[in-house]
Amino acid sequence: MKHVHAAHPADAKEDGPVDLVTALARARSPEDPGPDTPAGSVVRAWPGPPCPVPEAGPGELDLRALLRLSLAASDGSGRLRPAPSAGALHPVDAELVVGPGCPLPPGRYGYDPLCHRVHRLAPQPHGTPPGATVELSLTPQRTVSHYGHRAWPLMLLDTGHVAAALWLAGRVLGLPEPVLRLDGPADGPVAAVHFALPEGTRPPEGTRPAAHAPTSRELLTRRSAPPPLRGTPPRDVLRAVLATAVQASAGEISWCAAVGEPRPELVEPAPDGTLRRLAAGEARPTLAVWAARQAWIADAGAVLLAHGCPSDADAPRIRRAHLRAGFAAHLAHVAALRHGLAARPVGSWQQADLGAALGAPPGRDWIVHGLALGTTHPDEEKTS
Repeated sequence: MKHVHAAHPADAKEDGPVDLVTALARARSPEDPGPDTPAGSVVRAWPGPPCPVPEAGPGELDLRALLRLSLAASDGSGRLRPAPSAGALHPVDAELVVGPGCPLPPGRYGYDPLCHRVHRLAPQPHGTPPGATVELSLTPQRTVSHYGHRAWPLMLLDTGHVAAALWLAGRVLGLPEPVLRLDGPADGPVAAVHFALPEGTRPPEGTRPAAHAPTSRELLTRRSAPPPLRGTPPRDVLRAVLATAVQASAGEISWCAAVGEPRPELVEPAPDGTLRRLAAGEARPTLAVWAARQAWIADAGAVLLAHGCPSDADAPRIRRAHLRAGFAAHLAHVAALRHGLAARPVGSWQQADLGAALGAPPGRDWIVHGLALGTTHPDEEKTS
């Protein structure tokens, strides 16, 4: 399955168009998912024999390192991948459209993250530029198996996280700024990231080739911290993490944060770079109820909230908002870790009408994604 298709938002099978507007409205409702169903294979069954990605030569795009830092699983179960996923179900599949200047011959390839191998699928499309494009599509069954009708927004958020993992890998390798396509057309891949050929010598392993770029070790060791995540982040750190999320959102989604002690409040970034109060009082217990009744959120040090995507949003806007929210949350997550915080994405939200709760007209400003933060450091989570 190359494209995102589902028969009906209730069961989201793999073939047939999905009514995304109806699917999101149902996912936001208090209706509970049904019992678990089989998740199927953890990776696509790509045709043809698996092939290793060769080592890059001088001036070539290092696809092997790029995929290792972004998509490759760290163990045979597939649960330890650099990008987080709701329920560790990883519905996102990747195809590579490889042009000139890569260690693989030009063509289209399917990527298997469990064995870090590719399967040649077809010749390169006409007009393929130098470098490589990673196209991201979905196998809904994996996420639907546990989340049922709540799966579609979660899968779009997961795709945004994967796009961000690829983007960060390119930054680590010192590649030119990747070209992102996070518009999620109904007749194509949900998202795509294009990597041009390197412009110079690759920086030594472990160095930061550009400001704000993490190291390869930081990407490979990133995990979602298990609850509890207690301890309010310092104000300047919270401001920096929020700024990362806002910049990465490209205007598609807004961000604020619910903060705990010593002064519970809801804050948002101000134009001058400071934080301004959006509302006074304790919001975290309400967020815990809205976030699929995850009680631990009521004690989190802070909860970043991506919000927007009104009830009357059409399918393209829904896709853009959720893809950007996942992308921005991933970059904010890595920024939080680099500031010494514990962090965990929170993707499932029901009846989370933030605007209405703050006195605005209902249905205009929904919570789309979240990132819980704390200053405590429990043992690293063994699954993403």
